[in-house]
Order: sequence, then structure tokens, then C-alpha cells
Amino acid sequence: MSVLLTPAHPASSPTTPLADALGPGLDRLIEQLAATAIRRDREGGHAAAEREFIRASGLLALTIPASLGGLGGDITEFYGVVRRLARVDSALAHVFAFHHLQLYGVSLYGGPAATAHGTRHLRETAEQRLFWGNALNPADTRLTAVRESGGWRLDGAKSFCSGALGSDRLTVSATTDDGGFLIGIVPTRREGVRVEADWDAFGQRQTDSGTVRFDHVRLDNDELLQVPGVGPTPRATLRSQIAQLIMSHLYLGIAEGAFDAARGYTATRARAWAASGVARAVDDPLIQHRYGDLWLKVRAAQAVTADAVVKLKAALDRGEALTAQERGEVAIAGAEAKVLSHRAGVEVGSQLFDLTGARSTSAEFGLDRFWRNARVHTLHDPVDYKLRDLGRFQLDGQIPEPTGYS
Repeated sequence: MSVLLTPAHPASSPTTPLADALGPGLDRLIEQLAATAIRRDREGGHAAAEREFIRASGLLALTIPASLGGLGGDITEFYGVVRRLARVDSALAHVFAFHHLQLYGVSLYGGPAATAHGTRHLRETAEQRLFWGNALNPADTRLTAVRESGGWRLDGAKSFCSGALGSDRLTVSATTDDGGFLIGIVPTRREGVRVEADWDAFGQRQTDSGTVRFDHVRLDNDELLQVPGVGPTPRATLRSQIAQLIMSHLYLGIAEGAFDAARGYTATRARAWAASGVARAVDDPLIQHRYGDLWLKVRAAQAVTADAVVKLKAALDRGEALTAQERGEVAIAGAEAKVLSHRAGVEVGSQLFDLTGARSTSAEFGLDRFWRNARVHTLHDPVDYKLRDLGRFQLDGQIPEPTGYS
């Protein structure tokens, strides 16, 4: 019996669309992804069929308000789904999570695409089961926007565009001709947009995080989420905190999945070491000691990450009344979660082999995927800067400056 702490299903009636999606619907999706996860992780490429499983589940509308045709799930339920998916398939959990990150951006930013047309974008996403991808990477400044009548012309490229391949909509960021910065929405199939399948990392192989190229792509003014020259409100900057806690839940899900897979192997396949004096590997006191130590890494990450979600939810509920100090305290909680979940994902994924033995390295079991996926994804942004933020806050109370990563 698993000892992992799975978020409870909502207390609403089991006949509601939300309860069905988070109950039997999610269970079915997890079974579908788990059935081929090891093979697909080995092969890489675009998981077109599995993305259609996600689309068919209805969970692309999880965070869209029920009044707009969505399921009306809150941030806690969203992260619970990401974490459960990541236990079996962290790559598609990433694609799913980044789809919803773009939707949160539509709700948080203050440009015309959010304030005047945001409900249309969200309603269309729910009705048509649209998939959103990301071309917003703030560290890649190669995409430029030049003013033209009624809008902008986009030229250049963006890297690490998670979920872009096979998507219907893209959130994009670009530097403007006057040194500014904008964020907007572009249909993936708009003329001049080219999504390249050039993602070839040794982990997270099916996140479709390749390059998107823009060749004279039109962006209308009413498609802007962040208008150049207009600074974001503290509430709008919560998008980066939603993203950081996505990372934490992916790492935590990987750690939980790795722990469960290793424990199952030890209980059913591992052989006791000759010098242990016991017949079963699970009775070896050194094995027991090491599992206890690994579990504490997972448990600490679970507890601190749950606390960070509570703080983020409270900040979202504050709306435009959110202050910079309150936002900064959310970032501190998120940094704590990021560091501990990072450590849990990498260390459990690596150390499990000390407990499962040489035979567990067979490709048949795919146990290496947990470490590879964690190792690749934990490089999203340097965890050392999270530790710096935490230390600076403890020493002088300074909160992190809002950026695309903090």
C-alpha cells in the first residue's frame, strides 16, 4: 500500500463535471499515460496520441471558470493534477501544466487580450478543447516586435517553447523597436509561425520544448497581454510564481514516482545482500534506513510545497489589492518549495539504485527516467539563486524582485 499523500478529491457531488474529471477521469488518464510511459520516454518525439488523451479527458479546461464553460478548478486542484501526472509521466505533466500557465497569464495580465478579450480566449479554449503552448522564454531575447498599423510585426525565434508543437495558441514575448517589452497571444497556425521539433535533451523528452520561429508574423494590438511601457501589477507578476510552483510539483511528482517505483522493485524483485543476514531485501536494516532517509526528503518537500500553494492561493484571492510585500512573501515560500522539491527529485531518482541493485538498471524497468527527467528539468533556472533569495530574506528581510523567474 502506498504511503504517498495524494490530494483528496474535492468534496463536491461526484456527479459534477469537476469531480468526475478529478476522480475517474484523471484515474483513466493516468492509466493511459502509464501504459506507455517507459517506452515513450526512451523513444522521445512528439506524443500526439497521448496529448489527445489529455484533450479527451476535459482537463484542458480545469482552471477555466465554470461560467466560461470550464471546470472551475482552483489552483490547489490544478497542482494536484500536475503532481499526480508527474509521478508516471513528467514530460506530459509539464505540457499539461504549461498549457494552464498560459491560461493563468490570460487572467492575470492587464492588456486588451486579457481585459477586453480574455473571456473570449478562455471560452474558446473550453469549447474547442484548445491546447496552449509557450513561446515566452524571458531569457531568450531574439524575438523582436516592430510597430505597424494597428499592431506589431514579429521576427526572430524563441527557444525552450514547451508544448508549442501540436498547440493551437501560443503566448509570446518580444522586445520592441523602442527598447520595450510586450507579451501577446498568437494562433500557432498563423502565417509565418514555424514550430521546430528540435528538442533533444536526455530527459523530459516529450515536452515539445523546441524552437519557434517567427517570420513577419502579425500581432494585433488587441492580442496584447502586456502592453509595452506599462508595468505589471503585483498580481500580474504572480504568473512567475505559478510557474515556479509548477516546477516544484513536477519535481515532487518525480520524487514520489521514483520512491514508489523503487519501493515496489525492492519488495518484489530485489535480492538481499549476502552479508545482510536476512532472506528478503525489505528486511535489511540498511535498506530500511536508506528508505527512511529518502522518505524524509520527499516528506519535507511535500509539506513545504503545500504551504507555498496556500500562500499563492491567498495572494490570487487578494486580486488587485495584493501588495508588493505580500507578493514577495509568496516568492519566498515558492523558493523554499523549489529548493526542497529539486533536491527530492534529483536525490531520490539517483539514490534509488543503491537500494534496488544492479539488475534494476535494465532498460526494461526504466528506473533511470526519474533521475534524467529531474536532472534536466531542475536546470530550468538556477536553484542557487533561490537559496540566495532565501538567505537574503532571512538576513535583512529583503523580498525577491519580480522577474520571469522570481
